Amino acid sequence: MNITLVAGARPNFMKIAPIIKAIKAAQAAGKNITCRLVHTGQHYDKKMSADFFEQLGIPEPDTNLECGGGTQAEQTAAIMVKFEQELQAHRPDLILVVGDVTSTMACTITAKKLCIAATHVEAGIRSGDMTMPEEINRIVTDSLCDYFFTTSEQANAQLKKSGVEDKAIFFVGNTMIDTLYQNIDRVRKPDFWEGQQLTEGNYFLVTLHRPSNVDDPKKLADIIKAITDAAKGYPIIFPVHPRTRQIIDKHHINSKGIVMIDPQGYLEFMYMVKNAKGIITDSGGITEEATVLHVPCLTLRNSTERPETVTIGTNELIGDRIDQLKPYLEKIIAGQWKKGEIPPFWDGQTSVRIIDELCKLYP
Repeated sequence: MNITLVAGARPNFMKIAPIIKAIKAAQAAGKNITCRLVHTGQHYDKKMSADFFEQLGIPEPDTNLECGGGTQAEQTAAIMVKFEQELQAHRPDLILVVGDVTSTMACTITAKKLCIAATHVEAGIRSGDMTMPEEINRIVTDSLCDYFFTTSEQANAQLKKSGVEDKAIFFVGNTMIDTLYQNIDRVRKPDFWEGQQLTEGNYFLVTLHRPSNVDDPKKLADIIKAITDAAKGYPIIFPVHPRTRQIIDKHHINSKGIVMIDPQGYLEFMYMVKNAKGIITDSGGITEEATVLHVPCLTLRNSTERPETVTIGTNELIGDRIDQLKPYLEKIIAGQWKKGEIPPFWDGQTSVRIIDELCKLYP
């Protein structure tokens, strides 16, 4: 079996790294499996890409399609053109896509038009919010794929509701948690840690990147003020995406009381997640990591494609009710947050299960 693995953006790298390790282990065990790693170039700068490859032990991609920049439509088209050429030159038995970024959808469409089987890791998750580009990517990808590897029972139910047969669904767990477990003993203090006099469990970590939260300067200013007012003097660490920083600087948004830092490498960022008193975010992936690490988490979104982080884990949805930040942070500061549990199969062995199932499908 020859698999083409697709990665295009920072979240993909965390999901693809343990799959590559599982493939290497299967090869060492004598399984007939090879892979080719395609980086679409959807995101590429040192912090978003190169550092992740180095820190997570991801091999140099076999090719980089260099499709960064442009509008949603321009980027989708560029990826499809370049990926079609890649598949024509190196036709696999199937492609494997992860997550819900533009590359995931674009490469799935391209492969299926060439009658190449496609498998989706992290299939079936839905937020119900059609204003999110990721939701459209998920729906399109899942409407075309042949095999579906899922993180939760909710995802299984969603796929069955849309007509996917049971035999095509494999409930295996979460590959991003594989990466977390494989690297948790390697996390390291960021360079700024000592300078900011941070201590474990004594700061809040903030991440914001959704257009609905950062594109409107007034809303972004209101969120930042609400966080600083509610944190009661605890340090607030905010790794800021360059685009968000531009909005803050351009509109002179008051960020006094918040330590704004550059995006971090995986090992440094996970050190911050692991040791935070609490996390305020609009990222889905971070809610998963917070759940496994038992760190209180607040999500500034009205819906989530990862409901298990709320029903089982340590996450709570705030949505647009930023006035709720204060009472929620008070509960965290008082040590009264829910404990949370780890969802089924989030045990660090998901990638092994995926490759075992694929080897059965392509003996």
